[in-house]
Amino acid sequence: MPSPTRARARFAKLSDEELLDLRLCDLGVAVEDGALGRNAERLQGELEQAGLRFRPYLWLSTDWFTPDGVTGFGIPFFLAHPRLARLEREQMFEVEGGTRDWCMKLLRHETAHALDNAYRLRRRKAWREHFGRASAPYRDSYVPIPSSRRFVINLDHFYAQSHPVEDFAETFAVWLRPGGRWQKRYARWPVALRKLRFVDDLMQEIRDRKPEVRTRERTDSLGTIRFTLREYYARKRSMFSAEELTVYDRDLLRLFPGAPRRAGQRRAAAFLRAHRAELRERIASWTGQYAFVVDEVLKGMILRAGALGLRVARPEREALKDAVVMVTVHTVRHVRRRHREYFR
Repeated sequence: MPSPTRARARFAKLSDEELLDLRLCDLGVAVEDGALGRNAERLQGELEQAGLRFRPYLWLSTDWFTPDGVTGFGIPFFLAHPRLARLEREQMFEVEGGTRDWCMKLLRHETAHALDNAYRLRRRKAWREHFGRASAPYRDSYVPIPSSRRFVINLDHFYAQSHPVEDFAETFAVWLRPGGRWQKRYARWPVALRKLRFVDDLMQEIRDRKPEVRTRERTDSLGTIRFTLREYYARKRSMFSAEELTVYDRDLLRLFPGAPRRAGQRRAAAFLRAHRAELRERIASWTGQYAFVVDEVLKGMILRAGALGLRVARPEREALKDAVVMVTVHTVRHVRRRHREYFR
């Protein structure tokens, strides 16, 4: 087996097609590498500055996640090397945690889950009074209330509103951030401020305590994953495969009615393709879904619009506005129907 350094040097020079044929376990990357390693060090420094004894352990896997009862968390492997991050962007249109600020927000968030497990915080009556029951079922999707002042804002898409344990994790992340000035930022958000003050008191209480739970489990660690990057992305994309394309017909025909063809009328497929990047980014931001999910819906609509021979028979600015609504509706419907899969 080549050394990790030689393995990294080798894959960094490969084309996308060559890189996709490598197994994840052969990449030779580690949490300590590059920008990810520096961000992990920053996290340790923030915990020390906050006076907390607890330190989560970190490992590379296929996603951000903290298993129930575990006092560490997984981080997606593509953050450990810029070549892998570039491939991720090519395949999925985004790199979750790909900037320093975004990565730190996610690290603080996952640390909260690990700390919750380490001290069994969710079992406390006061925790439930502030955040709700951790046993509440997760929903495949949720409709946030952007105007709500009951929840802090750390990650995008108002993630604190999705579940009680995420509410706690987001609140802790805001509390931990150096220079966050949460007292001032949330002064006029009474419920959110009350949660932050609860977390502040709770951290003062447990800061010097030994964790009640200590684990070493590293679920789906990178070194155990034998499938290739090509298989990885095929599995990842299969989670978001589009429905039968005819499901789009009714709305496409409403947006692009079968009017007589006139000179200068643009093909509906070409119109959607031209605005594909804009639609993908706007709708992913609004719905909180993966850009790839939106793009799969868009690809299906483009194919179907072409098959139906549809054309844009009204002002394009008006058509674009209605296209945003149409694609948003179908994206949400698609997400509600799909079933989550896990990488094993």
